[in-house]
Amino acid sequence: MSLAPELLAILVCPQCKGSLSHFTSPDEVLVCRSCRLTYRVDDGIPVMLIDEAQPLDETRYPELTP
Repeated sequence: MSLAPELLAILVCPQCKGSLSHFTSPDEVLVCRSCRLTYRVDDGIPVMLIDEAQPLDETRYPELTP
């Protein structure tokens, strides 16, 4: 399941209020490059809790190039 573009447009990192990148593989997550955190998406629902965030693994979620 993927997140709606309208939702992605308004979501920001709960810690720094910065922009997020959306990945659907290998797991569906939202990535904050500034904080170096990932927020999981469970059944199409983003879990935007700082305490639930995981450290960013650059090998799994490389920076997207335009």
